[in-house]
Amino acid sequence: MIRMTLAAVAALFPAAALAQDGLAVRDAYARSANPKAGAVFMVIENRGTTECILTAASTEAAERAELHTHAEEAGVMKMSRIEGGIAVPAGGEHGLVRGGDHVMLMGLQSPLADGDTVALTLDFGDCGTLPVEATVDNDRAPDEPHSHMGH
Repeated sequence: MIRMTLAAVAALFPAAALAQDGLAVRDAYARSANPKAGAVFMVIENRGTTECILTAASTEAAERAELHTHAEEAGVMKMSRIEGGIAVPAGGEHGLVRGGDHVMLMGLQSPLADGDTVALTLDFGDCGTLPVEATVDNDRAPDEPHSHMGH
């Protein structure tokens, strides 16, 4: 009986379960520009065989989490909300980096202090969801990898 129930559940959710197994995040960190706003950066790896689209992010640390990017307009860099999501190619990766694509946190519940952890969930639509924990590092320079103390 239990075996049949598990098989029935697996039949209902095969794509999400399989695709999620191929998604991973490395080097996730958060920064805060002011007490009410911050951003999360990371590298998303897709070890699967199908492209996955990051469509949304959510967190209890802020009123809103949105996918944003920077683009040059008339010689000025401007931040804007991403419509349609961020593609992570099969067998590839996509960096959410300062000055590029990132998760914007607006209406922070409390200021982000160095060493705090921000928990968020990345939504990849048909590829499932992925929980992420980002450590706050307000002093980190752009493109500076996180020290893993020799790892």
